[in-house]
Amino acid sequence: MTTRELVRRSIGEGGSLIKRLRRMDGDELRFRSSTMLRAATDRAAFALHKPVWQRSTFVSLANRGNDDIDSAIASAQRRDWGAAHLSVMRYVEGGGCAFVLDPRQRTSTVARIQSAFPTAISDAAERGARILSGTFDLLGYRGLSFSNGDGRIDWHLDPVHNRRPPRMFWNRVPYLAPESGDHKIIWELNRHQHWMALGRAYWLTGDSRFRDRFIDELDGWLAANPPLDGMNWASMLELALRSISWIWALHYFADTAAADKTSNERPWTIDMLVALDRQLTLVERNLSRYFSPNTHLLGEALALYVAGRTLPLRNAARWAEVGRTVLVEEIERQINEDGGHVELSTHYHRYTLDFYLLALAVAARTGDPVEPVLASAVSDLATFARAMADDRGTLPAIGDEDGGSLLPFCGRAAADVSDSLQIAALLLERPELAVGSPAEEVVWMTGELPGQPRTEAWPSTALPYSGYYVSRPGGGDHLTIDAGPHGFLNGGHAHADALSIAITVGSRPLIVDPGTGCYTIDPETRDRFRSTALHNTLTLDRRSQSVPAGPFHWRSTARTTALDWQTSDGHDYFEGEHDGYKPAIHRRAMVSRSGCWTVVDRVSADDAVHRADVHWHIHPAWQVTQVNGHGAKAIHTDGTVVWIVGAGDDISFEVLRGSSEQRDLGWCSPVYGAVVPATTIRITSERTAPIHIATVIAASSDVPDVEMIRPGNPADGICVRLRTPVWDGTMVFFAAGD
Repeated sequence: MTTRELVRRSIGEGGSLIKRLRRMDGDELRFRSSTMLRAATDRAAFALHKPVWQRSTFVSLANRGNDDIDSAIASAQRRDWGAAHLSVMRYVEGGGCAFVLDPRQRTSTVARIQSAFPTAISDAAERGARILSGTFDLLGYRGLSFSNGDGRIDWHLDPVHNRRPPRMFWNRVPYLAPESGDHKIIWELNRHQHWMALGRAYWLTGDSRFRDRFIDELDGWLAANPPLDGMNWASMLELALRSISWIWALHYFADTAAADKTSNERPWTIDMLVALDRQLTLVERNLSRYFSPNTHLLGEALALYVAGRTLPLRNAARWAEVGRTVLVEEIERQINEDGGHVELSTHYHRYTLDFYLLALAVAARTGDPVEPVLASAVSDLATFARAMADDRGTLPAIGDEDGGSLLPFCGRAAADVSDSLQIAALLLERPELAVGSPAEEVVWMTGELPGQPRTEAWPSTALPYSGYYVSRPGGGDHLTIDAGPHGFLNGGHAHADALSIAITVGSRPLIVDPGTGCYTIDPETRDRFRSTALHNTLTLDRRSQSVPAGPFHWRSTARTTALDWQTSDGHDYFEGEHDGYKPAIHRRAMVSRSGCWTVVDRVSADDAVHRADVHWHIHPAWQVTQVNGHGAKAIHTDGTVVWIVGAGDDISFEVLRGSSEQRDLGWCSPVYGAVVPATTIRITSERTAPIHIATVIAASSDVPDVEMIRPGNPADGICVRLRTPVWDGTMVFFAAGD
């Protein structure tokens, strides 16, 4: 295959050869050529003779120099797999791997959790029992069964859509095609992160059924997924996350005492190490340096680093060096100066924080000199997460959310970053980062009990490099406004959400981003949940500010500019604009006070008639009722009352609820894969520009009195007169010279 053919193939559908070649430097061309040549060679060999797992390769893969591993190699050479297996388990039990979960501390770890978290045992047993029954709670789906009819798991099934991808060489699998099912569902199970739940249940209860289940699943997975064959080899990130889960499982279940009680213990540690070597070698050869140089690359590097620092394999030192180098190099490229991840998705920021947290914990445990560098990255990422999260540790939904997590021991919601912040607070000795109730996950990651998080409020914060402005006016209230760039590179995880707002009232999410819905299985749903109408901002003439071109690309994107940010004791002010409707300009100004938010939107355009719609998407925990022609009353399940009132130029005010008749608005995706009815408030003005719409959101039992006045002299600006129990007065927006 010539270099030209390799480059053409690497470009993919819809690409421009000349443009791509101009963007590629020599390193990228060499990398792509070598990976494509290697894949072509492997594919030819695969066609002639499909590879199989060979337990005997353990002898050449294991790293000599430790008595237990040397003993395992000698036993393997005699094909005494049981003895080899016991030797590997003794190595792990004795702390030979130096992983963050130390089997030598099992008794003390369990005791700490039992004393600090009285419900942990029953919760772990309940979650483990559901797995034993063959049902899985994955992403936004509950009670999924992947049974293939004989009680064993079908590792290639999407049970939601009853589809399976074709079995073929790994880089030929069309995993993004809807005909293959939702790859996210298949991959989520094959990450084997539920083995961490089984491990938690095994340690806390001592019930051997959880260990037996893990061994059965590992055996079944290896039988169903021979090397390089099928969907579960198609993504290097998925191999990486699965490898990390396996390393956790190795430390949870390497138990010689349990093996002694089993009449025919399978040598699963030998099989696992052989399979880990095969998977991590493929990851190393196909790192996402140019294909997805974002969290995909970080997750792959993390797996190489963790495995390289902990596993007794000959390739480990090289993996560790490759992983360490990528993790360090990507700090400057993927972490903004304000600590935010460049993909500009709060969910993927949380992934990045957790990736570097695990790398830092392993570096500290293994005495790696790179520890201070990783600690600095964690400090920046954690500070950003603390600034963005509310006082309970919940991140607002901005950009894509795929429902996944790196450390899902206890089934915590993906948006709840309190456990990560508490781990960071402990590892960095920065107690001010901790928030929320003490988290059990801290013990699993560090072996130590979390401290009681501090109660002082984090201040209102500008994060200008990522483009977020966070108002904390007091009382647990929290507002974020998005005035940043449209994603990273191709904007794969971005939404059309310029100047969108999220509001939490006294730790109760009220105004929320409706979520993601899905990625590739349903293009209509994918585009709808990324559209401007499903964000808390303004649409003009029913257009979206940014226009998608496929599930992870955009045809056009808005440019957003923050114009003003002022913060003082008790209130904050923001003003910004974007050009997504050019030549028209949408400008938004916001005043935030505790219990009261005033937002004014202006559209500057030509002299033609335009329709402007401001949408407010309400969290499903609130029941919303329209009270008059310009206001609605929202009542939380705990009885808290909030009013949403509109004012402006000839406005209409609607409360919309998702239904079979109302399909476009009034919907929420609280987690990937789940779409539930919710409420959307739409305030509309259709007239000649400029158009002004004001919205007041007030936590009050009485309806606020709101009036917007357009003075005769435009230099006097737009006046909003507001009377609520929180504030009574007049505010001026968009004065002359703005």
